[in-house]
Amino acid sequence: MEKKYIKLITAILVIFAIGFFFRIGSAYVTGTPFDEKSFSLDENNLPYMYELDSYYNYRLTINYLDHGYLGDIIIDGREWDTHSYSPGVPLDYPPLIVYLTALVYKFLNLFSSVPLLVVCFWISAFVAPLAGVVAYLFTRRLTNESGAFVAGVLTVLAPFYFLRTVAGWFDTDIFIILFPLLVVWLFWESSINKNPRNSIILSALAGFSMFLFSTAWNGWQYYFYLMVVFSILWILGCYLQKKPLKQFITTFLTFIAVTLLLLTLFTGVLSLLKLMYGPLEFLKLTGVQSPWSPWPDIYLSVSELSHPTFDGVVSGVGIALFGGIFGLVWVLRVLLSEDLKKKYLNYMDWFIYLFLVLWALTGFLALIKGSRFIMIMIPPLTISTGIMVGLCVNYLGLLRQNQSSNRVLALFRDKKYLTSFFTLLVILLVLFPAVANVMDSLEMPPGADDNLWDSLEWINHNTSNDTVVFSNWPAGHIITSIANRSVALDGRMAYIETVQYRNLDSAYAYGVKSPTTAREYWIDRAFYTSDGNLSAGIFRMIATSGDLGYLTLDEYTHNTTRTAEILNNILGVDKSVALDLLVNQYNLSLSQAETIISYTHPNSPRPYVVWTYTQMVNKGFWVFNFGSWDFDKNGGENFTYVFADIHHEEGNIVFSDTRFQFDTTHKTVTYKGELPYCFIQSDGTVVNKTYINPNSNLCVVILFDESEVVTMDKRFENSTFTQLVLESVNTPTFRSLYKNNSSTVWQAV
Repeated sequence: MEKKYIKLITAILVIFAIGFFFRIGSAYVTGTPFDEKSFSLDENNLPYMYELDSYYNYRLTINYLDHGYLGDIIIDGREWDTHSYSPGVPLDYPPLIVYLTALVYKFLNLFSSVPLLVVCFWISAFVAPLAGVVAYLFTRRLTNESGAFVAGVLTVLAPFYFLRTVAGWFDTDIFIILFPLLVVWLFWESSINKNPRNSIILSALAGFSMFLFSTAWNGWQYYFYLMVVFSILWILGCYLQKKPLKQFITTFLTFIAVTLLLLTLFTGVLSLLKLMYGPLEFLKLTGVQSPWSPWPDIYLSVSELSHPTFDGVVSGVGIALFGGIFGLVWVLRVLLSEDLKKKYLNYMDWFIYLFLVLWALTGFLALIKGSRFIMIMIPPLTISTGIMVGLCVNYLGLLRQNQSSNRVLALFRDKKYLTSFFTLLVILLVLFPAVANVMDSLEMPPGADDNLWDSLEWINHNTSNDTVVFSNWPAGHIITSIANRSVALDGRMAYIETVQYRNLDSAYAYGVKSPTTAREYWIDRAFYTSDGNLSAGIFRMIATSGDLGYLTLDEYTHNTTRTAEILNNILGVDKSVALDLLVNQYNLSLSQAETIISYTHPNSPRPYVVWTYTQMVNKGFWVFNFGSWDFDKNGGENFTYVFADIHHEEGNIVFSDTRFQFDTTHKTVTYKGELPYCFIQSDGTVVNKTYINPNSNLCVVILFDESEVVTMDKRFENSTFTQLVLESVNTPTFRSLYKNNSSTVWQAV
């Protein structure tokens, strides 16, 4: 075998091995204290998934293996997911991760018995490093082996990508860098290939790769349009400069045709309409006003959709942020000189350079919509960093040939070992920060534990199949997977990915009005209120009739503010009183009132339970923010809800970084130096409440079993959230059916 092929294979294997072996470090839960590790491991002695959304993909894979399609049932020829957003929604999800996992599972079980959950846990560690291999092969066409190797390693170790693709993070993130790199690489190769036949083949492969990408991630459309827009601009530029266009236009049209043809043949005409209609709706989604207005926007509570800080971008991209920007500037300098280009970047052209620039700029602009889009920036910046390193290595190579009389430069003359040493030093200087960065990422705890898992299994074995589970949305996917029950809301929340085409799809009877973030308002309203009957009434309405109550009432009032006011006043009273209020106070006709009552006070309500767990404590701000929503002001009320960990000092002092302090000897408690209105102590079983300062507006809740403290407005003292989540006590409305150290299952009395 020729030496160059040995180098190629070795580099590919090393890049893959680096990406793989660092990712499997998550199997050792290094961020969890040794005496608590056993609680973080499942029956397969592996950590529970690090991201609870992973259990959505796990459930869909179970469905596919069980009955051949991802949904729960078929209705009118369409797959439906009856577990998510009860009573269900049309299933619309990129299936590649399910197909791949099912294939691997079937293959492995030809030789041994491997549980599906084990396959799901490990598959990210095998797939994600492939992005680094593609980055290496791509960059190798632009620069030397050293630069390409750096690009490959930086890609597999890019902190944001690494964190979301470790073993135990079973989500579509494994494809978000792999396929864009593959598509762009093949498309560029097709544009520079001198053989027309090979050019068309490469372009068709790029189109096929884009089609595969469409089955892997819902955001593929934005990459498709990025390439289309750039190609059109490139064609216009070539036309103005009177450059040959025939081959590129053929390449471009082949790419478009193959992508659209495969999309239509394998996913239906509706998918083509989604693609065409998408940009129009995207403009609405990026507008000032949320598409859900006047309902609160649940996506505000998603940390990865918040605006990232500069430090967040640096920690997310890593050293490639600076190396990539510097690389783009340096490459521009080289391209502007024909001599330098031929000497150092012979295969680099303006097409791929300008595309890398546009790609990186698109990533920077996308940060406006949240840190989630750091992922878009990673590929162009790692490639650019690789090219920068390649240029450095090329310049070092020139030192061996210098004839300078300078003593320092003379040291390098004909000294291959010396330039090789500095080449290795440059590579290590770039890669070392990347390695150090990802080591810190492995300190994260799993998303669940034994107590959480046991409580969900209890629901599965002790409630009827038609039971609906209420909790907060981040836990929705693990509830549907392990408890095997429907939830009111889960990680797909308002199904924002489907908004762009709902009006084209008859399965969405209410278009953009359902699913919406209104569910979050009602669930949080139930936790926010101190009226237990209202809480139970809200849960009863959502469990039985879903969105029909407020959607129908909206058709009568034509005013969402009025709709929310009416429902908040009738859901907490019995049927006869509610009917009287609708007719005599809110002026609905008897027929309209009876229709609303059938949704809010059904004769045969669907059973439901409320599931709370300790991780809900730090989500309390959003519960009270959305639960207190003012529809006229389009915002929540002003209030205090501060969550913090507590620490112990010698002298029996308990304190937090939020300036809470409790002297266990003298039984005195202060927050920012002031005495609170009330002080609530809970150890998971016993609750003690002490009223201290009637002039204060704050209550302090200390959770000794979780080593946490919450400071909040005193008006939340008797809220359903405080009673069920913070104090974990039975109320006149809700009693616990099952309870362990971190999770409780509640039923309305």
